[in-house]
Amino acid sequence: MGSQATRSLVPRFLGVLGSPIEGRVVIGPNWFASVMGTGIVAVAGATLPIGVPGALTTAAWLLATVILLGLLILMPLNWIRESGTLRAIADDPVAIQFFGAPPMALMTVGTATLLVGERHIGATAALSIDAILWTVGTVLGLVTAVAVPYRLFTRLEVRHDAAFGGWLMPVVPPMVSASAGALLVQHVPAGQWRQTMLFACYSMFGMSLVASLIIITLIWSRLAHFGSSGSARVPTLWVVLGPVGQSITAAGALGTASLVALDPPLSTGLDVFAVAFGVPMWGFMLLWMPMAAALTRRAAKRKMGFALTWWSFTFPVGTCVTGTSQLAVHTDLVMFRWAAVLLYGGLLLAWITVGVRTLRQSLDGNLLTPPVVSLQAAAQKG
Repeated sequence: MGSQATRSLVPRFLGVLGSPIEGRVVIGPNWFASVMGTGIVAVAGATLPIGVPGALTTAAWLLATVILLGLLILMPLNWIRESGTLRAIADDPVAIQFFGAPPMALMTVGTATLLVGERHIGATAALSIDAILWTVGTVLGLVTAVAVPYRLFTRLEVRHDAAFGGWLMPVVPPMVSASAGALLVQHVPAGQWRQTMLFACYSMFGMSLVASLIIITLIWSRLAHFGSSGSARVPTLWVVLGPVGQSITAAGALGTASLVALDPPLSTGLDVFAVAFGVPMWGFMLLWMPMAAALTRRAAKRKMGFALTWWSFTFPVGTCVTGTSQLAVHTDLVMFRWAAVLLYGGLLLAWITVGVRTLRQSLDGNLLTPPVVSLQAAAQKG
């Protein structure tokens, strides 16, 4: 009985793709958040200060890779079949923000391949795959970091209460490039090339950090003036943790990379910066996390519906795990070590919950047939 049900899943899924239950099938860039959320389970597990079962990180890496390859094939085919989809997404002030997801998905799988896949496919192959995915992801990320805000500034109409966590999606990819690129610095020829790679990563760290701080301020202002929507937009408040955790990760990884790329005292100063920057930013993480949790709980009581935005519970929390692990390495404090473990436990719980809900609603067709124009939920207090 169980095996028959299992065998029916694939035909049912393909049937939904071929004959949508309601409206047209739309596979948008927001689907790549599932790759990010799955890949970060492998990356965070591989960098955790304590040992994590290799089967877990390997499974997460393989699953993220399979989903990524599937989306890279299905999404273009979907856009060709459903003409006008790309234009509809580009004209949607909500949907367009998630063009930042594909480049981050590419780099997350690349990093997971380097950290986890190396023992399965060999160091040379893993490094080559990571280098390619990092390069493509970085180029795409730099494009989205400019193009999406530019279109928002010049073409798209938004309300006064429109600022939400999704606005961070297009500007965070350069921060992912910085942290992922730090692992590649030691593989670049020593001298000018290696130093150029290092400082290019620091530059991307800066461009993403400043833009993120501006947007986080707008989100805070929207919450103060208008409140929370109580809709499926609420989980994107967790996206704020993405640039926070990723910046701590990047500062730590780049600080370590500077030791092999630069001479003292510059290398020493950058390594110290990992702690001088990381610990205060970690403090903001401790402020925002319970705040986001409380607002999410409030929205859940108001019957918050499931959507792909729920993947915001995974990747941002995963970056907090990797950032905390970096602080554990740089400070050798037990506090950071166990904090990373606790956060990783939360990440696994969120990943399983969101993954199961995504699979279930994909098979039902609910997630594959969204409205042509995203619903812009109104924020309210009380």
